[in-house]
Amino acid sequence: MLLSVPKVKLLVFQQRRTFISSLAKCISFFNAQSSLTESQVAQAALDKDCIDFLPWLEQIAGTKITNKLSIGKSVYGRALFASKVIHAGDCILEVPFNAQITPDELPRDIRVSLTDQLGNNIGKLAALLMIEMNMGQNSRWFPYISRLPQLSDMHSTIFWDENELSMIRCSAVHKETVKQKARLEKEFSLVAQAFKEHLPNAIERPALENFMYAYALVGSRAWETSKGISLIPFADFMNHDGLSASIVLSDEDNQLSEVSADRDYGPGDEVFIRYGEFSNATLMLDFGFTLPYNAHDEVQIQMNIGNDDPLRNMKLGLLQTHYTRSVKDINIFHSSCDTFTIKEVKSATGKGKGIPQSLRAFARLLSCTSPQELTDLSKEAEQNDGRLARLPFQDRTRELEAHKIILSHINRLIEDHSVCIKELEASNCRFESQRFIVRRQMSRDLLFGELRVLRSAAEWLNHYCINLFSAP
Repeated sequence: MLLSVPKVKLLVFQQRRTFISSLAKCISFFNAQSSLTESQVAQAALDKDCIDFLPWLEQIAGTKITNKLSIGKSVYGRALFASKVIHAGDCILEVPFNAQITPDELPRDIRVSLTDQLGNNIGKLAALLMIEMNMGQNSRWFPYISRLPQLSDMHSTIFWDENELSMIRCSAVHKETVKQKARLEKEFSLVAQAFKEHLPNAIERPALENFMYAYALVGSRAWETSKGISLIPFADFMNHDGLSASIVLSDEDNQLSEVSADRDYGPGDEVFIRYGEFSNATLMLDFGFTLPYNAHDEVQIQMNIGNDDPLRNMKLGLLQTHYTRSVKDINIFHSSCDTFTIKEVKSATGKGKGIPQSLRAFARLLSCTSPQELTDLSKEAEQNDGRLARLPFQDRTRELEAHKIILSHINRLIEDHSVCIKELEASNCRFESQRFIVRRQMSRDLLFGELRVLRSAAEWLNHYCINLFSAP
């Protein structure tokens, strides 16, 4: 039985995604060398530091992993290249379960302790990775661990300092990063305590930074399997291409993970896989990179019932009584302050599919100024599917006011993003570190993408409001 196994995600940003291919950015030396033989191309693509890696992994697996791929280096770092002609549909690699790293390898006492305390397997696998890293060359996984990205190469926002994070202060990624850091500190304290109680001599003074590093490696490289999550050596050297249809499949019958090619590759071509359909916000936090143009960018916006609203308590009561039940619209009302995810609206004259119905409903609730209006909304919900304010107001003036609330909020976000972008553009300095240059570019990608989404939403709302105002 084959099961798809998506990349692990650290946070739920309510992503629904597909990417513009990063392949267009990739510089292929080999395509320009058509006179080379397949053997010569394969040798040219090899990462000389990894010549012994595949034989080592195949020894652990007790079987062949691949005869079609070799490890090389691309503009994005370590990568996998075709060592011979590959046709669409070919199985290009198979990694048995026994050659994968799972939390089950944790010492039993620590595994049991962390199972009771941690809410997910990422922390447990990160704890195992810390133990194996501490063992150095004595670790059975050393040939793999030693080839993982170094901390200095990690650009997840959890590693950004305050000055770097200030570049994206207008985005929800900033707040999510702060939350993530706080969660990691709590998880680290549990892991450190488990080490102290059950493995006191294994790791001396475990550091929070080391745990965050291990956690980020797991979160960006591990794949979900029937056993939880696994690090899959060799397979995780494949870089992301948003247009790729290739994913990791878990074959439970044969106890292995495999990848099949979604297209033809010539010798020397870099072979790609799809991590998932993520926005730049998620890519920054979970994976530490962005795309210059991401078709699945989205923006989290937060709206709330003001403390000075005289109908605040009545509105809160209605939110507790009525909630959204739509499968397609996953936003739900849960408090006086609700978060909604908006996507790019492709056409100002379209149906505004990027603007959640629940956001428009929340705005209708906010616009109510009398108890009678709220009572009418409650009766309407009871007479239909129970969801509050899902239908447009019959009074166009009231419908206009509700959508002006959303438009005003989005216009403020547009201004905030524009200010941050101006600051980024004015911050060029020839003495900046390479790390800061990379993270500033990531910030640009994020902010420009979110600004595009916000402007599309504002355009649609403007068009909707004009039609309401001008209608007879």
